[in-house]
Amino acid sequence: MNYTLHQLQIFLKISELQSITKASEELHLTQPAVSIQLKNFQDQFPIPLTEVVGRRLFVTDFGKEIAQAAEKILNQVQEINYRTMAFQGRLSGRLKISVVSTGKYVMPFFMSDFMKVNPGVDLIMDVTNKTKVVRSLERNEVDFALVSVLPDKLKVSSVALMPNKLFYVSDYQRELPKSHTKQYLFEKLPLIYREPGSATRNAMEGFITENRYSVTKKLELTSNEAVKQAVIAGLGCSIMPLIGIKNSLRNNELRIIPIKGLPIITTWNLIWLKSKNLSPAAVAFLDYLTEKKEEIINEKFNWIKDF
Repeated sequence: MNYTLHQLQIFLKISELQSITKASEELHLTQPAVSIQLKNFQDQFPIPLTEVVGRRLFVTDFGKEIAQAAEKILNQVQEINYRTMAFQGRLSGRLKISVVSTGKYVMPFFMSDFMKVNPGVDLIMDVTNKTKVVRSLERNEVDFALVSVLPDKLKVSSVALMPNKLFYVSDYQRELPKSHTKQYLFEKLPLIYREPGSATRNAMEGFITENRYSVTKKLELTSNEAVKQAVIAGLGCSIMPLIGIKNSLRNNELRIIPIKGLPIITTWNLIWLKSKNLSPAAVAFLDYLTEKKEEIINEKFNWIKDF
């Protein structure tokens, strides 16, 4: 057999995504190039690695075993690279961070310069809802997690980054009665919710329960971006994190409706398990945050003070 690391990487990505097209997009290769490499890789095995059923690609049981072996080989190669850089005195390794969906507007700004200064560090950032973020932390699958509400049942250490403000917003063109009440906003207008497990949804439902509103018209969407677009389109109103609607406010696509008791203010926290044995890359990132956090906030997020 004479397969290459490049072929292993391509086959692993195909097995993960179950699609040559998606694999080519993620690897920044043309679809024909990926197909050729898959064929060349397949030619070295007497047993099929993939099969096409109803125009869909599936990885065979044998292919799944080869994919698992490929992942181990590629991880070992990466470890060799890390050890080489460490021997040369360069910081190396992997940082795995799980981020709640709205945190995608926050975390990259705290990572950017650190990654530029330390090219030997690889970053894997998973963006999902709070429930899955906490689960990945609990299973020790990540180094850090970014959340706006600290988990109750886990013993974690944390670094507070910045405030997270949630406002009631509507599309810019929506006409409201001059003397509208809070009850009108929550009970007469359609409300758009995030999916169960979202910290934003939990905050919104907590506010509604506290004020004893009876919501009758609601929609449910699975990402902050989807909620924002739905509100802009006039499908309803919502309570949304300020961090994700800055441009829409400035472009007069959304507007904040002042309500007593809002904004809800929480804090973005970078957290990790207290029992976690942090890697050199993770320790270096925490040191970087200690030194640069306030500078980043003042440079990138000073506009939040205007709301």
